[in-house]
Amino acid sequence: MKPLPRPAKERFITLPGTGDQMPANGLGMCCRASAYDDESVRRTVLWYLLQGGRHIDTAMMYLNHKPIGLAIEEATARGVPRAEIFVVTKLTDRAYASGKERIDALLVEFTRDLMVDYLDLVLLHAPKAFVPIGHSCTDWSKCRAAGWRALAAARKTGIVRNIGVSNFDVPQLEEIAALPETREAPIASNQFMLSPFAPSFAFETANWCLEHNVSIVAHSPLTGAFQKGKAAADETIQAIAAQHEHFHMATQVLLKWAIQKGFCVIPGSGNPKHQLSNLEIYSSELSAQDMSKIDSLKDSDGFFYQDMREIKVQADVKDEP
Repeated sequence: MKPLPRPAKERFITLPGTGDQMPANGLGMCCRASAYDDESVRRTVLWYLLQGGRHIDTAMMYLNHKPIGLAIEEATARGVPRAEIFVVTKLTDRAYASGKERIDALLVEFTRDLMVDYLDLVLLHAPKAFVPIGHSCTDWSKCRAAGWRALAAARKTGIVRNIGVSNFDVPQLEEIAALPETREAPIASNQFMLSPFAPSFAFETANWCLEHNVSIVAHSPLTGAFQKGKAAADETIQAIAAQHEHFHMATQVLLKWAIQKGFCVIPGSGNPKHQLSNLEIYSSELSAQDMSKIDSLKDSDGFFYQDMREIKVQADVKDEP
């Protein structure tokens, strides 16, 4: 199979600092069976690239760099230019305080496994531990800063073109923005869970990002593998899909809403038909009325949300008797 043309009317997000163009519609390589079996991963990424997709999102934690690298190698051999492929990966929270030399070695390992000369975007995967057991970090503010400084230094060498964060909320973003290194290496992106059903504080984070020129990448834009059916069955989404001239699938409506809000999306699918359907959402627009209806779904009950905020609750102080 020869590469198909890239999607008509494709949209891009311009990243601060470099001006690099990040495709607004990517492929998430996490959290489903086809993201962990090596041959499934290779086929998934190859199909996506040959069908015109160019934005691949992975992570150190996903353990699938090598099969993704094989897919990139095969796609480029078939005519997909490497310069068009936007490769994103993430540094696990356990690496933040490991020291600059260790992080530098990991970045070299990432390029080798992914079979690329440079990484388009590297993120700090989370502001704190996903699993707070057996962790060496005792002060997450200091660990985040150490990880960021190491990435900022690596950016100067060219092995990384852009750096950013994932799952950070406003106070955590402000903390990174205040570091001296961020003046030369701005926060290019914040990737976090975002869909029409997300809680208000997620949209507060989104607003901060838009106001400070930090691109937003919505992971789980369909609400995640275990909730996608529930989101697609929502009456509002179903009604819009039923009457729209081009978007006949609820998933297309959900993805288009995010892109029209100015977000990038990284839906995950190992099915080439679904990948192609996802890439076709540039062909038309949702009306202002449709967008307003979808906006009203915010704070919907019954949807899981990955909350990585550091909430500090001050205990009530009572007078001694």
